[in-house]
Amino acid sequence: MAPKLLFNFSQIDLQHVQYDVAAIEAVNPHRGAMRMLDGIIWSNADFTKGLAFKDVGQDEFWVPGHIPGRPVLPGVFMIEAAAQLASFSTIKKLGSRKFIGFVGLDAVKFRGQVVPGDRLHVLVRQLDFRPRRFICDAQGIVDGNLVFEGRVTGMPI
Repeated sequence: MAPKLLFNFSQIDLQHVQYDVAAIEAVNPHRGAMRMLDGIIWSNADFTKGLAFKDVGQDEFWVPGHIPGRPVLPGVFMIEAAAQLASFSTIKKLGSRKFIGFVGLDAVKFRGQVVPGDRLHVLVRQLDFRPRRFICDAQGIVDGNLVFEGRVTGMPI
């Protein structure tokens, strides 16, 4: 049985960008090839749920080598995109600019491939939040299909 989505986003305008690259970079430290978010489409008021995207390009550094002739976005980059959305949400929730370190991943499953030309939508939903630790469930979706899921644990440093 296929897992349920973390939240229903059918009423969210997927073309609207609530936070663009500049706004993301004002919060998260990731730059250049390691910034895995191209925009945050939606976040609820208390930053416990968020929806972001990454447009996967033909010119990304990993394309020639992963896998030659059939490029596939590495799974660790999918998880990194989710971690960056969780980080953004946590920093906004804390109201201060702290570095977020990730201390665990659980129940990660890859259910599909992401290739150049795809838009990867990333969903996070916070399960637990404490001043020194948070846990978020995350999912990635391409063209309505679930491509990964997992649980990310992090802590402000």
